[in-house]
Amino acid sequence: MPLLEVKDLSTILFATDKKIEVVDKLSFSLDKGKTLAIVGESGSGKTMAALSLLKLIPKELNSKITGHVFLDSTDLLALSPQDLRKVRGERVGFIYQNPKRALNPVFSIGNQLKEVLYYRTNLDEETIEKEVIKALEKVGIASAKEHLSSYPHQLSGGMIQRVMIAMALLLKPKLLIADEPTTALDVTTQASILKLLRELQEEEGMALLLITHDMGVVAEMAHDVLVMYATQGIEKSEVNHLFKRPLHPYTEALFQSRFVGTGLPKPIPGTVPSPRHLPKGCHFAPRCPKRFALCDQEVPMFHTENSEVRCWLYE
Repeated sequence: MPLLEVKDLSTILFATDKKIEVVDKLSFSLDKGKTLAIVGESGSGKTMAALSLLKLIPKELNSKITGHVFLDSTDLLALSPQDLRKVRGERVGFIYQNPKRALNPVFSIGNQLKEVLYYRTNLDEETIEKEVIKALEKVGIASAKEHLSSYPHQLSGGMIQRVMIAMALLLKPKLLIADEPTTALDVTTQASILKLLRELQEEEGMALLLITHDMGVVAEMAHDVLVMYATQGIEKSEVNHLFKRPLHPYTEALFQSRFVGTGLPKPIPGTVPSPRHLPKGCHFAPRCPKRFALCDQEVPMFHTENSEVRCWLYE
């Protein structure tokens, strides 16, 4: 049985003039100890989907989340706010897309890490400090005890990301959600962060839900892949199968848009449509080189081959 099973997850934002669906009936599963990458361009709905799993969308966005998110058979969306707060951090860790904004600039790193254990455990202050130092050492921060008094602005981007990983893993969650964990980091730091996540995953036996737009990260980290485009999941596949034979024209275009060897990337024409103005039929149709009449008229359902693909080419 999967550790995480998501069924028909939908998220609607209520703007002043209309309802905006930002996640449309998304379904996927993730087994213990495995990594699922959700991949797609900016604006595809990846981050909104990840935030929706734990009802973390800011209140000012006025959202409604429906569907089912089962974690070890518990439907997270059916929990009371108080019970869901216990799940966050204790059973599910979250690494946010912008780690510098996730940390409070006026409190030291030590205070912010200790706060997690103050409110979630009955440990005494001395033990809490030891646990925090141990967590920082585990993520590769040298002189961890000295860094407890450091403030976020005093740390490099790579170190802040390591602090965020330490914070997310303090309570030993079964599932870690990492939203673009290597964005804005240089190539060397990216590689070290990905290596750290792999090592921690193996050591702790946790599942990893990885949100990314980088197919190189997908190749290095994932067991399975869910491709998202304009609020919808459009292809689900085991990672090796996806790289050998992508089925959806959008997935093919993502591969062609990368630098591979000496070949030049081929940009995808156009942009991801706004959730306010989605096409009537297939959401990718206006940009698709293989489009035909039906694509503009109806949204395709998933077709199952070795992979699952939402495309009229396979009907």
